[in-house]
Amino acid sequence: MPVVPSSRRQFLRMGGAAASLAFAARCASRLPAYLVEPASPTRPGPRRLERVAVSEDRIIRRVVGLRPFRPTGFVVRAESLDGKLLVHNYGHGGGGVTLSWGTAALAAELVRESGRSGSAAVIGCGVIGLSTARVLQDRGFDVTIYSRQLPPDTTSNVAGAMWSPSFVVDRSRRTPEFDAQFERAQRISHRTFQGLVGTDYAVRWRELFVLSSNPEVNGLPDWGLPELYPARRALSAAENPFASPRVVVEDTMFIEPATYLRALLRDFHLAGGRIVVRGLASASDVAALPEPVVVNATGLGARELFGDRELVAIKGQLTVLLPQAGVDYAAVTEDLYMFPRSDGIVLGGTHERGVETLEPDLEAEKRILAGQRAIFEGMRSA
Repeated sequence: MPVVPSSRRQFLRMGGAAASLAFAARCASRLPAYLVEPASPTRPGPRRLERVAVSEDRIIRRVVGLRPFRPTGFVVRAESLDGKLLVHNYGHGGGGVTLSWGTAALAAELVRESGRSGSAAVIGCGVIGLSTARVLQDRGFDVTIYSRQLPPDTTSNVAGAMWSPSFVVDRSRRTPEFDAQFERAQRISHRTFQGLVGTDYAVRWRELFVLSSNPEVNGLPDWGLPELYPARRALSAAENPFASPRVVVEDTMFIEPATYLRALLRDFHLAGGRIVVRGLASASDVAALPEPVVVNATGLGARELFGDRELVAIKGQLTVLLPQAGVDYAAVTEDLYMFPRSDGIVLGGTHERGVETLEPDLEAEKRILAGQRAIFEGMRSA
């Protein structure tokens, strides 16, 4: 019988043990789930978050937009105008990008229910107008957009564009009918945006950290649908890198408006769409359009064009810092937010109802910068 060296005997024992483990693993994979010993759960370790460098010398631009807000919520409604079908789709407040595909689908449903076909006009070339135009094209309509302003000169281009239906309605003015419409719009839009994730449309999933001193806070927003914010959980003290005692992390989508709106315009033209650059001053101008179906997606413009005096502007101001490598998460507090983009770090936190100036408020900017600086300088080192 040949003599096996001790080193070889050890190797063979190790190989045999490995084979036994592999065989056991194969067997276990064939067992019913309830007979397999579950792996021991492991607590996630703290993720290292890059601090945002907040300073005035990193500011690359300031932008201001006026959100078209209605205390009773956005309008999706059909009516007749001199024999035409007029469908309204406006007044989304701070949820324009978020709800765009949802309310576009609701508006297109009203068109379908009317039995109309052929050509349609869309008034307005922001995110609501473009989304509605694309949905109508997908339903077989020949669509023309009429608008005084085109991207990149629309309100939609200066949106924060986190997927979150914020500042859409006053809580005290909500009705069951509005809530049903609101829920449908959220679900449709959320599902549609999932299909657009990627660099082409600049739609990305990111972790969102919600910071608060309130121990009852359970994420953002409290008026949306919780199931549309997956992986939501409160951080333990060991995981929490922020100074805020309560931090909830969840995942949501972020949209970069400049790239996204260019992509929608491209898709609209590829589908045979036409744009006429002109303003419409009155309902009679709308009635004179050649298309038998018209969708009003004018935002604040509906106040003058169709006499909706409930519409009010909510001024929002953004300060954009130089892009910063490694910042791959978003953070919000009760009145501040930070969104990372390829074109800069977006800092915000103003919601001035009834203010309609497009001039940046430098005092508000100082407050935003000071608050953001305190957040990120107070972060724990990894």
